[in-house]
Order: sequence, then C-alpha cells, then structure tokens
Amino acid sequence: MSKISWISRTLILILSLVVLSACGNIPPESRPMPTELEIAKLAEGIAALGPNVDPDEALRAARISFEHTRELAIQYELVDPPLVHNTKVNMGLKPRGLCWHWAEDMEKRLKAEGFETLAIHRGIANATNWRIEHSTAIISQLGDDMY
Repeated sequence: MSKISWISRTLILILSLVVLSACGNIPPESRPMPTELEIAKLAEGIAALGPNVDPDEALRAARISFEHTRELAIQYELVDPPLVHNTKVNMGLKPRGLCWHWAEDMEKRLKAEGFETLAIHRGIANATNWRIEHSTAIISQLGDDMY
C-alpha cells in the first residue's frame, strides 16, 4: 500500500469517526428539564448524609445540581461525546467543558448558596497523574469531610 493511500484511508477513517460521533447527539437546550421526582430523589439522598442536614437546603442543592449542570452544558456548547468535546476544548474550538471546569463551576455555584448545613468539596481522583485525573464537586453534611 502506498504512503498516499494509507494517509487518505486514515483521514477518511478519522473524518468518519468525527461525523459519526456527532450523530444523534441532542443539544443541551433541547434536552428535557429534570423532573420533580428526580430532584426529590437527589434531595432525599443529600438529606440522608446526616441528621443535621436541613431538608430545604438538600432540596435547593439538588435543584441547583440538576439545573446548573444543564446551564453549563449550554454554556460549554456540549453536543459531542466527552472525548470529542474534550479534544475540541484542548484545541481551543470549545470554551470549556473539561472535568475540572465542571467541578470548578459547580463548586462555585453551590458555595454561592451559603448553605448552613451542607459543605461543598472538590474531589480529584488520580491527582498525581494528569493523564487520568478526574475532578468533581462533592456535597457533604457540614462538619464532615468529603469521604
């Protein structure tokens, strides 16, 4: 196989994968809002973090967690699968959307609420290996650590 033929086939394969990866993705603004049941279930889980968690704060944190995630997906122009989107962010083609962006923006939004019975933490898995590092925001009962 000639070098030109191999390069052409490789480029066609890459282009095909990029096109196929975008098929069927729904723009975030077109996705349905979370249901009250979904929000209530998450609030129940947050309230179960400890006996001192205010149920109203748990509900507020749950609602923000769902709604702000959707808002961020719109801001980040998220229409591709994660690996494709991350590549576009790293190439400067998309504004944000890497895991640490999500964690930073969610942590900032949740902390802005000034919860009195909940604490917000930043969790970073594999922090010493940037190739497989992953960040997230974590909610705990006030006074507890993220574990």
